[in-house]
Amino acid sequence: MFAVGHMAIAYLLGKASSKALNTKLNIPILLVLSILPDIDIIYDLLTGAEIHRGPTHSIIVALIVFVPLFVYYGRQVIPYFLALISHFLIADFIIGGQLQLFWPLSSAEFGLYELGSVYIQIFDPFNIMLEIGLFAVATTILYRTSDWKVFFRPNKLSLVLVIPIATVLLPSTIGYPFTNSLLFTAPILALAHIFYLVLFSVAVYKTLAKMYKEQFGGGKNDLAFISG
Repeated sequence: MFAVGHMAIAYLLGKASSKALNTKLNIPILLVLSILPDIDIIYDLLTGAEIHRGPTHSIIVALIVFVPLFVYYGRQVIPYFLALISHFLIADFIIGGQLQLFWPLSSAEFGLYELGSVYIQIFDPFNIMLEIGLFAVATTILYRTSDWKVFFRPNKLSLVLVIPIATVLLPSTIGYPFTNSLLFTAPILALAHIFYLVLFSVAVYKTLAKMYKEQFGGGKNDLAFISG
């Protein structure tokens, strides 16, 4: 799936699980975790390797990372764990497959296709419509629950949104790792990417502006106090 689908699934799972568990939810971190496995695309670009859907898409690696967090934070971690594993156990399992879910114990590949289903690639009309539908549902809930407001409140944790901006949203909208920009190949989906790009950029800007003001904004007042 594209970033839009991954983030929509993670948000819906995160909202449902946090409500059921009566835990607080940090939406920026949740959304970043939902696309984090695709960091291997950047590794492939920089090194020329071909490990996409390998180690970073492994349930074993995910457990190794999260077990200490479960021990320390308990059930508070569940929504974030679901956000991470939804990337490959739900989204990529359906779309594309070829997942090394049990790396490093096994390099065998898994997915609906490997189980005998029809192969569904990322630009398949079914996937495009599925992601647009997921985006519509997630965005509606985001608006009705007022969760969108978190992106307009400065918070240092919101700086993690630089990760999806730089690694998946902006590159895929422009073209990479595809041959053409989504604006030409899947324009409606491109608009969904741009929506998240704007929302995340606002969150990062608001946070950086507040940090700058806290660091340098008191200069004039200090000088006025001294001169007075």
